Amino acid sequence: MGGGTVHVVGAGLAGLAAALSLSRSGRRLVLHEAAGHAGGRCRSYLDTQLGCRIDNGNHLLLSANRAAIDYLDEIGARGTLQCAAAAFPFHDLASGTRWTVRPAEPRLWQRLTAPIRQVPGARAVDALGVLRLAMARRHSTVMEALGAGALMERFWRPLTVAVLNAEPEVASARLLRSVMREVLATGEAVPLTAREGLSESFVDPALETLGQRGVSIGFGRRLRSMQFGADRVTALIFGEETMELGPADSVILAVPPQNATALVPGLTVPEASSAIVNAHFRLDRPGRLPNGAGLIGLTGGLSHWLFLRGAIASVTVSAADALLDHTGDDLAARIWREIAPVLGLPTEPQPPARIVKEKRATFRQDPASLARRPPARTVWRNLTLAGDWTDTGLPATLEGAIRSGRQAAALLGA
Repeated sequence: MGGGTVHVVGAGLAGLAAALSLSRSGRRLVLHEAAGHAGGRCRSYLDTQLGCRIDNGNHLLLSANRAAIDYLDEIGARGTLQCAAAAFPFHDLASGTRWTVRPAEPRLWQRLTAPIRQVPGARAVDALGVLRLAMARRHSTVMEALGAGALMERFWRPLTVAVLNAEPEVASARLLRSVMREVLATGEAVPLTAREGLSESFVDPALETLGQRGVSIGFGRRLRSMQFGADRVTALIFGEETMELGPADSVILAVPPQNATALVPGLTVPEASSAIVNAHFRLDRPGRLPNGAGLIGLTGGLSHWLFLRGAIASVTVSAADALLDHTGDDLAARIWREIAPVLGLPTEPQPPARIVKEKRATFRQDPASLARRPPARTVWRNLTLAGDWTDTGLPATLEGAIRSGRQAAALLGA
């Protein structure tokens, strides 16, 4: 669909990816964002309590995430990433056992068997789990596909909660399979993190690139409703302003699913969501993890992943709905008691902390919700959808968000 102006509503990662694709093709476009900043759930900000910049949540890329890497290349920000670790180090908080999984091996059979060879207590029979995952049915959970055991608790569970924000008993086996398929196919599983912050890597360079391409960006512009004709969107209503759309104008709606259902009649979306709790601690000096790693997976406790950036230690607790009613002080104290020994630091005194609760961090990535993900194309010929909750075939990750934005733009002829 050529010509006309494309209105991209939402400047999260999906909206930014869509806008970049459209601007590259020379399409006229306007980017609208309800908040006073871009990035959505992928951003950095100055935290006055800690007196430093932190990310609103911890995000990890793999070197196999080609869409995300290409996105960073386009905005000149690939050099802002750093290798967080040689592979994936783990630490069991209950026993103190440590191990490392290195899935990025040269041959396919080595990649398939890496967890079995490298995880303490794993058995040769556990190799069959990968085959069961490959044949998982639409309604299968990760636990149903892979089964219980040491490999589940020391590899599959931490991987599942990190990637799908759900415990294996709930998470969709097919979604985990999609991730494993890409890793196994490419052999690229090096963990990458932002050296300075999410905004410095994914958001600020994207806004600068869009500005250089002449893209107009309006912040504080919340889309209240849309008007529809027989087969197209005819107007966008921002507060008191009604913006009529010309015959060749189009819309990419890149907003959270609950917002999308309020704007688009009859839209089916995943209804349930899963929370993430992030804890940020400001140390009095730069910290250190074993072997100088920038991250470590944690099992046997409340904490799931520990990220270290200079003097900021950040912990992610995924599938954290049960923690939402706990106070920030209680969570900070519990998490610090777990991670202080991992950092080689005393549990007292606890350093200054910030707890960030994301109640609707992702849609609940279980089989039932998977069936409710809508495609990017809608019944209205000038409206497409973008967001990690749309049917990308991938989990709700940075990679999934970027791919969704590109797909929505491609449907409009970008």
